[in-house]
Amino acid sequence: METWDAIRARRNVRVYTGQPIEGPALDRILEAGRRSPSSQNTQPWDFVVVTDRAQLQDLSKVWQGARHVANSAATVALVAPMRSEESQRGWVRYDLGQATMSMMLAAVDQGIGSAHAAVGDQDRVRQLLGFPEGRFCASLIAFGYPADRPLRPIRNPNRRPFDEVVHRGRW
Repeated sequence: METWDAIRARRNVRVYTGQPIEGPALDRILEAGRRSPSSQNTQPWDFVVVTDRAQLQDLSKVWQGARHVANSAATVALVAPMRSEESQRGWVRYDLGQATMSMMLAAVDQGIGSAHAAVGDQDRVRQLLGFPEGRFCASLIAFGYPADRPLRPIRNPNRRPFDEVVHRGRW
């Protein structure tokens, strides 16, 4: 799929077929995240990949909006170091956002859907995933093949009009 088509086809997918994601496809998604740009090339992320059904079901309970994680083929937890300075926290979150979008676009390119979820219960997610103190799980990205319809460029997305969003030179 061309990059522009992948951007136009990406949507949140929360209902998946039972088809597993093969290793090379999942590794390509993770590699896209690993190659993402970051502030001063700090690469503040670690990715914890979960494919075990029981673990996915437990993971889906770390936030009320993460129910789709339970039926995903794979979910990636984005883990990063805790930072004390506000500016550093902002950079980490921005960098994680870039890694998230890179993984989501790499997934679309392979016909794999995705949807992100926040994490509310840090103690529970730390227990489930085993990451060390001094780090937090910023978000989850669930991946799976869409059960409802394939990923195709969306002709009329539910987005604010272009001329309302884009300001040239000044507001």
